[in-house]
Amino acid sequence: MVRFSKAIAPFIELELVRARQAEAFGDAVTGFRHLENAHVLGQESTRWHVKVHWLMFRWGLRQRDRREVVGQIIRIIGAAALTAIKGVPIGNTGGSNISPVKPLPIKPELEAIIAKAKAGGS
Repeated sequence: MVRFSKAIAPFIELELVRARQAEAFGDAVTGFRHLENAHVLGQESTRWHVKVHWLMFRWGLRQRDRREVVGQIIRIIGAAALTAIKGVPIGNTGGSNISPVKPLPIKPELEAIIAKAKAGGS
C-alpha cells in the first residue's frame, strides 16, 4: 500500500488545495466537498485516511459544527485502527452526515484516479 499512497498523493493534495481555496473564498460547503473527494481517494491508505479525517475535524472546528467535530474524532480512531485491515467502507465520503460503516458508489472520475494509482501511475 506504500506504492498506492505515493501514487495517489498528488491527486489527494490537489483536492486539499481546492478545499483550502474554497474555504478561503468563503465557500465552506465546497471546501468540504473537496475534503470528501480527498477522503474517497485516500481511504485505502492509513496515512491519507487519517490525515483527511483530521482535516475534516479541523473544518468542523472552524465551522463550529459540533456534530462534525464529534463524528470526526470517532472516524479518526476508526481510520487509524481499521484502514490497514481493510475494515473501511469503500466510497464512503467520510463526513458525519453519513454512517461511518456505509459503503457508497464512487464518482467515476475518482474511480479512474484510484485505478490509475493502483496500477502505479500518477
